[in-house]
Amino acid sequence: MIRGRTALRKGWQEGHVIVAPAEFAGSLSAVQVAAHLTAGLRRARPDIPVLPIPVADGGDGTVDAMVAAGFSRMQTNVSGPVGDSVVASFAMRAETAVVELAEASGLRRLRGRPDAASALYSTSTGTGELIRTAVAGGARRIVLGLGGSACTDGGAGLLTALGARLLDAHGHPLPPGGAALRRLAHIDTRGLLRVPLVVASAVDNPLLGRRGAAQVYAPFKGAGPREVDALEAGLARFAEITRRELGADEADRRGAGAGGGVGFAALAFLDATIRPGIEIILEELDFGAVVAGARVVVTGEGALDEQSLYGRAPIGVARAAWKAEVPVVAVSQRCEVDRDLLRRFGVEAAFALTDMEPDPRVCASQAGSLLEQLAVGIADAHLGRRLIRNY
Repeated sequence: MIRGRTALRKGWQEGHVIVAPAEFAGSLSAVQVAAHLTAGLRRARPDIPVLPIPVADGGDGTVDAMVAAGFSRMQTNVSGPVGDSVVASFAMRAETAVVELAEASGLRRLRGRPDAASALYSTSTGTGELIRTAVAGGARRIVLGLGGSACTDGGAGLLTALGARLLDAHGHPLPPGGAALRRLAHIDTRGLLRVPLVVASAVDNPLLGRRGAAQVYAPFKGAGPREVDALEAGLARFAEITRRELGADEADRRGAGAGGGVGFAALAFLDATIRPGIEIILEELDFGAVVAGARVVVTGEGALDEQSLYGRAPIGVARAAWKAEVPVVAVSQRCEVDRDLLRRFGVEAAFALTDMEPDPRVCASQAGSLLEQLAVGIADAHLGRRLIRNY
């Protein structure tokens, strides 16, 4: 898998520490979190080897995590979520490309805060352009991370960028965005570029309904009640025409609503498989081999909450470490889930920056130095002996 990681671990003795956090959203990237934790651990215990492995679950930071692990960063100009040109990256190694929806079509690409207009018209076109560029560069397998999207277009823009045509009753191409799908009459897939695709997602929502892409996630993208209704209607029309013309009935599949419905397009048109994003990323990082013989794994993310228990990075890391019988410590900016419950999911101990500094604004602005202090405490508490499981 990761050639550099394989070479590194060959010279290591039993008892190394792995630092495998996800990003602290709005504060530090996964790479930065790993660097600060590593610095604190090394300061406290310079005798113990520490291996930083930033991780992600398919959302923001996925490309950065893969680049940190030895993939090459490739950059290109693509369409942003509202049509303006942006410079976006994907990660590539050999014939595998890792494409992150948030890179081209994410909320962070909007100029200003999301609003009703951006909710209706944002598109996944740029993500399709990234995939096309990766294929042109030699990729024969695409890992597509979903998360952090600005769009609720069901993947219509992605399909258009890959050569499909979505037409109204007069044979005219639909404009971008989920609301326009209400006028969809015909889908022409004769020019569609097809490539083996694995979707990495942290959510399992269906396309439609109260747990669907529009009703659950569109409000976070600037949609009010009217916009949610319009987007729901557009996605429902998209699913209906897809079923009628392609015979593909994927709207109720787990993960079809991921990435504003991009999961649906991947399933129905590209014959994709959808898996928990953190599992895919850990496989690409060869985590199962690297964790063997470790003393402890330190993982975490910005907020440990109930959602963390269902598909997000820290629990995925904990499950992988469990298989290797390596205990796990989690860190976060704030911890909103009972520590005893975390133990049931394989997390031996959990530490939050708010335990040290109760002001969340200070936690965000001084997250790096606080993480280093926290790492020193973790080293004092957990690296003098091997942790003993009590669950």
